[in-house]
Amino acid sequence: MRALVLAAALLALAACAGDDKPPPPAPRQPTVIDPQLKALERAKAVQDTVDAHKAETDAKLREAEGQ
Repeated sequence: MRALVLAAALLALAACAGDDKPPPPAPRQPTVIDPQLKALERAKAVQDTVDAHKAETDAKLREAEGQ
């Protein structure tokens, strides 16, 4: 009897485990803050450029000082 209940439970679980894939998410809708997010991304890119230039300048200064 216990084996029959166990087999029935396993069959029920196996039947629920279908291979159905969920539908793909809907495309992202533009929001009010999109322009601000783009500006923030551009500012981060500029900061990376400034940091790289500073590192180059610091290296040249160290080289010129003889360190």
